[in-house]
Amino acid sequence: MEKNTLLAVVLSVIVITIGFTVQNILYPPEPVPEPIAEQEEQIEEPTVSTDAPAPVEQPAPAEPTVSPDVSEIPIPGNPVRAVPADDISTQPVRYSNNVMSVVFDPRGARVESMKLLEYLDGPEPVEMIMSGDTGRGALELHFGDFRSEPVTDLFERVPTDDPNTVVFRRDFYIEGTPSQPFEVRRVFRFYPDEYVFEVATEITNSVNRVIPLDYTGNAYTISFGPQIGPSYAELDGRNEFRRFFYYDGNRRREIRLRNEDRDQITERINWGTVSGKYFAAIAIPGAADYTWTFSNETPRGLEDGAAMYLTRPAIRSAANRDTLRFYVGPKVTNVLNRYDRADNNALGLRNLDLGEVEERRFLFGWLENILKFVMQIIYNFVPNYGIAIVILTILVKILLFPLTHKSFESTSKMQVLNPKIQELRQKHKDNPQKMNKEMQELYKKEGVNPLGGCLPMALQFPFFIAMFGLFNNHFDLRGATFIPGWITDLSAPESILNFGNFTVPLLGWNDLRLLPILFVASQLLSSKLMQNPGAGTSNSQMKMMQYGLPLMFFFILYNMPSGLLVYWIFSNVLTVGQQFYSTQKRKHQVTE
Repeated sequence: MEKNTLLAVVLSVIVITIGFTVQNILYPPEPVPEPIAEQEEQIEEPTVSTDAPAPVEQPAPAEPTVSPDVSEIPIPGNPVRAVPADDISTQPVRYSNNVMSVVFDPRGARVESMKLLEYLDGPEPVEMIMSGDTGRGALELHFGDFRSEPVTDLFERVPTDDPNTVVFRRDFYIEGTPSQPFEVRRVFRFYPDEYVFEVATEITNSVNRVIPLDYTGNAYTISFGPQIGPSYAELDGRNEFRRFFYYDGNRRREIRLRNEDRDQITERINWGTVSGKYFAAIAIPGAADYTWTFSNETPRGLEDGAAMYLTRPAIRSAANRDTLRFYVGPKVTNVLNRYDRADNNALGLRNLDLGEVEERRFLFGWLENILKFVMQIIYNFVPNYGIAIVILTILVKILLFPLTHKSFESTSKMQVLNPKIQELRQKHKDNPQKMNKEMQELYKKEGVNPLGGCLPMALQFPFFIAMFGLFNNHFDLRGATFIPGWITDLSAPESILNFGNFTVPLLGWNDLRLLPILFVASQLLSSKLMQNPGAGTSNSQMKMMQYGLPLMFFFILYNMPSGLLVYWIFSNVLTVGQQFYSTQKRKHQVTE
């Protein structure tokens, strides 16, 4: 194998390796702002107030304060007790519209299931609430801050005239004051065709006094967790993940948590999110100044946890209503952008910038967007994303043909010169300086650049990175079928045989996949065609490069999305065809 061919192989390794790791390398943690001292809270006379939803167009808030540590001391304050009540139904309450189906648990008036009807996870709609065996749910109510246990008392459903509104109520009192109960209402308002819904918390005291909920300055907390869907095999950071972001009106900021960690934001933000690869739960605060807590602590009954808590300050009135909005849905540009213009959504929301939740590729993201646009145009004519990937691969190959042709031509010239190069190496093996000098003179005389085969490949580097991002993250590939019965989801690995309960030791595989095998075969064939019989290919190091690297790629790519492998396999097939053509052309020229 020629020196430049060896460099080309090494470069390919670098390209693919960088493609797998570039996102982590290029996203260093955000600098953590210094916390500021809390202002002394002003105590007001008891009045009746309403916390209406926040204005949808807000000025950019001050820099959020991230508190690195959270106290573990018990929450002071008297326990809250439910006023005894009979005949409250324990039956789940169900609601559905065009885009989601929701199941409420009367215990705490929480959500135990929220399915997105337009997206599938296998044969069933995507479930966005993962509770496992925790007995927990989403949108739970906690009296106090996030450390408080969620309320599990039964709530009574209140009949309403609006079919898109679900209301629950229950009376509570502070232990020791049973004669002064206060009513808690939980109001869930949905909108047909919208992934945004409202969650209102109404608390009314039975006397004209401040609502007696004050736990170290906090009244109550609304949580979203303990984990968001859809289902997954593992959170490997590539095929699926859970990330925490917030948006401050200027830019998106990531909350980076270690294992079993949590963090807090005490300043006002526009919204916060628990985000997966394809779906997200985004909380949009109302007018109250909430304290946000993000946590990846694992609750008992789940393998992974991902939750956020919004804690409301103590209430200084006898009656209060707070409204939160939640987006629970896909990370799709045209859906997220609907909430930037009031006339595009039923809630009249604008300037929310929910599109900031989408994954970003700092390096060559612009090229990825272009390729996505082209692939979408192809799909409009050929409604099969697998075929669209093949056609896109052909178009990219045509675009890069001048570069790859130059690379092959340079390689061919080097192979023609190889006997002379080997002669110089043998002749001056004891004098490396003279050998290098004469080789440079030979290159100059023959008009050959020894790096000519590698440099064009380096110029293809942006396409490798952009294609990796496109096929690894494009939402529309999720659940897209290429070949029925085999490649049924281009965003996930394919399988031709499941091993059942057996798992391959050390590797953790329980499926036999065909695409990685085809990829390695195409790589070996490409390497065989680039091999120069006179270059000493019996050398063990050269054989390792020729056979070892494809084998290494087999393990790296085994669990990659099938769409990515379809692209690389077909790209290799086209490359093999181009190499074969160049080889035959060179042989024809030699015989002449």
